[in-house]
Amino acid sequence: MAVGEKLDHYLLEAEVARSGMSTLYRATDLTTGRTVAVKVPHAEMEADPVLLERFRREEAIGQEIDHPGVVKTYDGEARSRLYMVIEWVDGRLLRSILNEERRLPVERAIGLTVSICDALDNLHKHGVVHRDLKPENIMVQDGDRIKIIDFGIALKEDARRITQTALTPALGTPDYISPEQVKGQRGDQRSDIYSLGSMLYEMLTGQTPFTGTNPLVVLNERVLNDARPARELNTAISPQLEEILCRAMERDPRHRYATAAEMAWELEHQELVGVEEDARRPGLRQRMGLSGGRLALYAALMLIPLVLFAVMMLLAHR
Repeated sequence: MAVGEKLDHYLLEAEVARSGMSTLYRATDLTTGRTVAVKVPHAEMEADPVLLERFRREEAIGQEIDHPGVVKTYDGEARSRLYMVIEWVDGRLLRSILNEERRLPVERAIGLTVSICDALDNLHKHGVVHRDLKPENIMVQDGDRIKIIDFGIALKEDARRITQTALTPALGTPDYISPEQVKGQRGDQRSDIYSLGSMLYEMLTGQTPFTGTNPLVVLNERVLNDARPARELNTAISPQLEEILCRAMERDPRHRYATAAEMAWELEHQELVGVEEDARRPGLRQRMGLSGGRLALYAALMLIPLVLFAVMMLLAHR
């Protein structure tokens, strides 16, 4: 499809984004005059049963969820080909804001995170796990109202499991993905909480929790180590807020917040958050009691899923 063409009764006015699987257009519904977003899958996506199922699942999730913090997908009409019609959201991506401002004032970062928690809690109560939360998937509107977008690799707990027929980029983004997803697990709502903790860390410090020369290094660090304390990068962060970050980004999901609502409550009532007197983030060897040889063995075992992830990323960009 090209800008200026009509797709049924939608006039495609501008190309907004393009990925390896689909193209997103701003369009006008000629029957109502409403501005919408139209997502058109590429031909190769329609030929891949796994990707096609994910596209249909994304559409179904957008139609089911009705929350002001989650982008809505429209249905109820016959179409000449496969495409998705989505609510048009005026605003800026959180990524664009971070690129310009580097780090945000503490209160603004907390406010945005609480709003994302509210939307996440609604998603999770409907059995939906986003699995790819990142600043590129958060739209910020006037008054710092947010909308979570792009459910391309979301998991619906009551839906049948999709069988992978080929390697596909369905694991999330290296800078925000949870350790359990790196290890090849499907992830659950606590995986989204880990990703949100990583986003809050970036909003507060101006950098992602883990950095490296390539995505494989970043993933390896996430599985084996804890992030540098955020207070070392921004002294405006309180010990209570540091504690919240630590709990959200625990490597073991059993030690994270069980729900996004729980995380939001502590962000809004930081005076009631207890702070560990001891160092919260000891090194891996002290924390796990590993000898040098056992540590090397553990690290080698962890590299297996990381190498598989790297292969997936390579194939996805061909």
